[in-house]
Amino acid sequence: MSELAARNGTERAEALLRLTSRLTELIQGETRMFQRRRPQDAIALQDEKSKLANIYRAEVARARAEPSRFAGASPAAKQALRQATETFHAALAENSRAVTAMKVITEGVVRAIADEAARQRNTGNGYGPGAATRPQRSGQVSIALNQTA
Repeated sequence: MSELAARNGTERAEALLRLTSRLTELIQGETRMFQRRRPQDAIALQDEKSKLANIYRAEVARARAEPSRFAGASPAAKQALRQATETFHAALAENSRAVTAMKVITEGVVRAIADEAARQRNTGNGYGPGAATRPQRSGQVSIALNQTA
């Protein structure tokens, strides 16, 4: 399904209003999950969100190309659709901020892990005041031999 099922402008406006409202609910739910640092919970929303977003994009493109698609819709229906669209765009902006925050946090954690791993690899080699500190290479093993035996 890539187009709203509607026989006239009124039905199309009502259908787009329902679609926009549901898509807004999904985006807001996903945003709450991100804000709670539970992005894995948002996976359950992805299929429905993707399908509805594709229909929404296609319908908005059709409406721009052919504004008469909403001919006959009441001014109240058109106003409700405008308000729903504004709410949807606000939800998208909030979602974008949450996604950016999750990205920054994730990158910081990854960087901290990489720094700690590098620090642990750069252990001192040798003993005494003249011992060198250099990174160990993977696969190298230090061995001490007692040649007096």
